[in-house]
Amino acid sequence: MTDVFGTHVLFLNWRDTAHPEGGGSEVFLERVAAEMVSRGFRATLVCQAYGIAPAEETNPDGLRIVRRGGRHTVYLFAALIYLAGVFGIGPLSRGRLGRPDVIVDVGNGIPFLSKLYARRPVITLVHHVHREQWPVLFGPRMARIGWWIESWLAVRVYRRCRYVTVSDSTRGELATLGVDPARITVIHNGTTAVTGPAVPRTPHPSLIVLGRLVPHKRVELAMRATALLATEMPDVELVVAGQGWWDEPLRQLAADLDIEKHVRFAGYVTEQDKHELLCGSWLMLQPSIKEGWGLTIVEAGARGTPSVAFRSAGGVVDAMADGESGVLVEDEFEFFRSIRDLLLDAERRTVMGCAAASYSRRFTWAMAGEAFAQVVAGHLPAAQPGKSNQRVP
Repeated sequence: MTDVFGTHVLFLNWRDTAHPEGGGSEVFLERVAAEMVSRGFRATLVCQAYGIAPAEETNPDGLRIVRRGGRHTVYLFAALIYLAGVFGIGPLSRGRLGRPDVIVDVGNGIPFLSKLYARRPVITLVHHVHREQWPVLFGPRMARIGWWIESWLAVRVYRRCRYVTVSDSTRGELATLGVDPARITVIHNGTTAVTGPAVPRTPHPSLIVLGRLVPHKRVELAMRATALLATEMPDVELVVAGQGWWDEPLRQLAADLDIEKHVRFAGYVTEQDKHELLCGSWLMLQPSIKEGWGLTIVEAGARGTPSVAFRSAGGVVDAMADGESGVLVEDEFEFFRSIRDLLLDAERRTVMGCAAASYSRRFTWAMAGEAFAQVVAGHLPAAQPGKSNQRVP
């Protein structure tokens, strides 16, 4: 690989992991950036400001984080920060930000369109295609505009750029939008090695949903399944771990279904709390309408906990071995039936849990970071042609 010491990589993403709505996309970016810093790169993340978070800081892994703008204006601020750094004007001038060597433009539905103003190599990182999510989050008009930007405009703006995505499923969807598959590199998420002693399984049937509380995560499906299970298993428990603006509607649904004693809203959980919850749960549920990957599925698998998810949800297909480390389903009825069957079959759960633990060991952040470093190195002047065209497992 080309000598990369001191190479400056500028990541553009709308959030960081400390943001209240930060999720798997942010985890991937920051873990990959940390691995790259350990290999001699310099890394800066420009993302939106929020609350009392400092405008600038360097995290313990050496990633510099610059926060400006809000949910919608962060895109404008990112362009201004880049231009100010390149041309040496304003508070973020050359001495503080400088000219990056490579830009990684993260498209979470709406990309930063940095290729329109930046005269540096641009790599576009897409976790998943948001076709199904636009109508869930917005009205018909805004949904059509968002989908047009993602499916038509962005594809043309980045038509000469290298794409990185986290699953073969997303790679296939990008191809249907017109992105040449030869320009798409697949780099799977890693998973953090399990540390600390395992926590015993709960004595009662226990389920967990882990992630942001937003409509497209469809936590409602897990809650409705729990309501049905409670008629047969009076001690069944569903833990909803995570936070988000959809919290209150979910709490109201628990009351409407009369399952408040069966559902525990854990809110934000620390890494230690997450470890204990994943170890103790009988099953991980992933009812999301769409995921670029299945980070929580692999995290649960690392603790020997199998998962139930929807086959249509994209990257979750790559995060498990269907029928071995977990179960993929087609509809809500099959979702409930598979959960029930696994709760009632301890032997099958145990076998699946062992397979899930083995499957999760395929994915490490060191591998993901090295693969991303190769893609970036392939965009430097001295890089060997075609270096980043490899598919990285």
